[in-house]
This record gives sequence, structure tokens and C-alpha cells, in this order.
Amino acid sequence: MADEAATLTMPGYLPRIAGRVVESALRRRGAVLVEGVRGCGKTWMARHFARSEVRLDDEAALLLASSDPVEVLGGATPRLLDEWQNAPHLWNRVRRECDDRPEPGQFILTGSAVPQDDVTRHTGTGRISRVLLRPMSLWEIGQSTGIVSLKRLFDGEAVSCLQDEAVRLRDIASAICAGGWPQNLGHSEDDALASVGDYANEIARVDIPTNGVRHSPTMVQRLMASISLNVATEAKMTKLAADMDIGHPPARNTVAAYLDALRRIYVVEDQPAWAVSLRSKATLRKEAKRHFADPSLAAAMLRATPERLMSDLTAFGCLFESLAVRDLRIYSQAERATVFHYRDSGGLEADAVIERTDGSWIAAEVKLNSSPNVIDKAARTLLRLKHKTTRQRAASLAALLVITPTGPAYRRPDGVQVAPITALGP
Repeated sequence: MADEAATLTMPGYLPRIAGRVVESALRRRGAVLVEGVRGCGKTWMARHFARSEVRLDDEAALLLASSDPVEVLGGATPRLLDEWQNAPHLWNRVRRECDDRPEPGQFILTGSAVPQDDVTRHTGTGRISRVLLRPMSLWEIGQSTGIVSLKRLFDGEAVSCLQDEAVRLRDIASAICAGGWPQNLGHSEDDALASVGDYANEIARVDIPTNGVRHSPTMVQRLMASISLNVATEAKMTKLAADMDIGHPPARNTVAAYLDALRRIYVVEDQPAWAVSLRSKATLRKEAKRHFADPSLAAAMLRATPERLMSDLTAFGCLFESLAVRDLRIYSQAERATVFHYRDSGGLEADAVIERTDGSWIAAEVKLNSSPNVIDKAARTLLRLKHKTTRQRAASLAALLVITPTGPAYRRPDGVQVAPITALGP
């Protein structure tokens, strides 16, 4: 299959971590649905596995899908149905074909939006596997060595290495502003930043209307600006509404509808709170943290450049945390893990908790300042969290991790692993 699939692979394709999940799903299921924000590389990755395709963002293909869906589904398998949400009636056709054909790996569907009527909610179980593709991580782009592997951390290994001293804080700021968009690879920094800025503006003007939501582009832009100001925080709906106030704040249900629309096109991806049993009487906070699919969108809405981030370390720190969460989410896919955050009523919090389906977990603090006293404080926070969990949950702890922008990777005497983001990998 790999040799034949190569004829569809787009020039410049770089392997994606989510591709491992797609490859596994094609061996087990009749179809795979690859979802994700527009421009994250779904078509590029899907073509790496597909042997034929139909592009449903093409008018002629859409007419054929309506008049003769059987013809659209014909062709060498896996058959790629790109932007399938433009012809949502094909979902049930694909499901039936998966029932009728005995072999797995029949179809790959890609989509940049959830259909408004949510046709996938109750069908496809056991036939269609879902894979979320995000923008590229630093490791996938080639800006991280991947020496500190998430898998190795889950296996309990300690990793020590010296990183390239040529990597500076400004390089991290540039990575945040340019983002992990495949189409920007090889472009100059100025062109990449301009491209992200254009994309951020198009989201409110173009992307949401095509998903069937009536809205004011100006208000959507104000919501995106508010999320940018509150990125990596537990900003409540009332806070977002207050930031959008242009004489009178929008109604809560209006903000909720716009926020849901941004989620449906995968532009916003919240980071849920971790649910865990504690020894103490502290109450867990349940609010999700707000993040964009890529921190570059927040940077674009804030009109941030690498130089401006370097002069505003508060904003830089929030966007750096969002960058780390993006990469941890990508690396965790291969481990079948989910990235949460932790905060309780006693003020104890962890920026990220990566939990696998087997219950093992890693707690991480993300620090823009990598001075020894800051790392010491972060390590103490993580150790407090370990001691605060029940004995059973503490036993399933795989690692405590402090993520920095630059510097060496090493295991501290107290067992806390320190690693720069440019050393993290799957």
C-alpha cells in the first residue's frame, strides 16, 4: 500500500505523529475520519496513505456526490474523501460500504468542520475511527531533537543532554508567532507572520459562515481577541463577554454560540481540568483552560511579533505555555493520552497533566524563565501535587516534568525531569 500511496503524496510532505494513529486505524476499521483546523495538513497526510481521491471542495465533485454517490465512493482503496463535510449525506453511504466490504482500510475522510446537524454523532461506531490532526509540533517541523521522548518518560527513564546553544529565546518567540502551519515551512519569518495574520482574519469572515452560523464577523474577532488575552487561563464566559463589550456586553448565549462555532472548526481547543482523588479536602477546580489550535493565532490577534513578545514576558509566558500544550497534545497521541490541567481551591496547580488510558500520568509545569530558583519552585509544586494525590494515583505517576524554552535536559536529585521544549518529542 505504501508504494502505491506515494503517487498521491504532496511534495514536501513531512511525517506526522498522527499518521501513526491513522495507519493503525486503517488496519482495524473500515474508514478513518481525519479532523482538524483548516491548513493543518490533513490532505497532505491523508494522501500519504490513500490510493485514490475525490476533492469535495470542487463543484463538479459535489454535483456527482449528489447525483451518483456510488461513483464517488468507487476507486482504489483507501479512497480519500477530502472535505467530506461539504457532502454530509456521504457519511451513511460510507458506513454502509464499510458494512458491505469485508476488508478494513476502505476510506479516509478529511474535514475542517463538524457538520451543523452533527450527522456523525450516532453512526459509524465500530466502522469509522476518528483522528484529530493539529498543526505541526516543533519535533515534526525539525525544531526539536525529540531526545526527551514522552514515551521514555512514561517508561520512567531519565534523560540528560546538552542542547544546541545556538537556540535562543527569540527563536522560541519566532516559533510561537509563525506557528506549526505546513504551508509556512520554508517561508521567511515575515511571510509566515503575515500568512498567520491573514488566516486569523479569514476565520471570522469566511470559515464560520460556511459552517452555517449567522454571526457578526466583528464580534467573532473580538471574541478571538479576548481568548488571545486570556490564553492558557480559565477565563469564564462572563470575562470573555466583558472583553467583547462595545457599549453593552453580548448575551451569554451569544458568546457561547460563537465559542462553539470556533470549536466546530477546530480553531479553539479547550484544555479540560484533571479529575483526581486527593488526600486533602481541597476542592478541584473544573474550568477548562482556553487555547487556540495553534498559539500563532493568539499572537496574530495580539499583533505580536518576536520582538514584542521579548519585551512583554507576561504575554510571552502565556503563549509559551500554549505552545507547550500544543506539542504535548501532539506527542501524547501516540501514547493514547489526554492533556489536562490541574488546579484546586488551595491554589495548587499544574500547567499540564498527561494521562494515558492505563491510568499512568505525567505532571508538567511550563516556565519561560529557566533560572534555578524558578525551576526549584516549579519542582516543589509538582512534588506537592504528587504528595496530595491518593496513594493509588501517586503509584501510577510516571514522571514530573518542568518544561523550559532553552537549556539542558537533566533529572534532578528529587526525581523531577527538566527539559527544554526543543528536546521534547513523542
